[in-house]
Amino acid sequence: VQLQASGGGLVQAGGSLRLSCTASGRAFSNNGVGWFRQATGQEREIVAAINWSGGSPLYADSVKGRFTISRDRIKNMVYLQLSSLKPEDAGVYYCAAALRAGASGRPDEYRYWGPGTQVTVSS
Repeated sequence: VQLQASGGGLVQAGGSLRLSCTASGRAFSNNGVGWFRQATGQEREIVAAINWSGGSPLYADSVKGRFTISRDRIKNMVYLQLSSLKPEDAGVYYCAAALRAGASGRPDEYRYWGPGTQVTVSS
């Protein structure tokens, strides 16, 4: 499975972006999918994850109420809506597919990773 994240860009604080993740090679419709981000000089951290059916979303405390993860299994896409963005939300955002069907916040449970997409938030 090859994953590709897109939709990043430069946005002012308070603005919104929608990130998209698609898979090629084979569908990831039966896999849990997570969004992670990594700021310069920091470790990669979970942002949000969703299970195979689009349920049981989990979010990092720092993004609850501002970010929404969703998936379209027919289109083989997973989305991350970023709203009320803050400068501390900046970083490279990665999507990843787990071997399991459930949502997980643990990076070591994700097998397939794609290149990230840069999100920059200006204050």
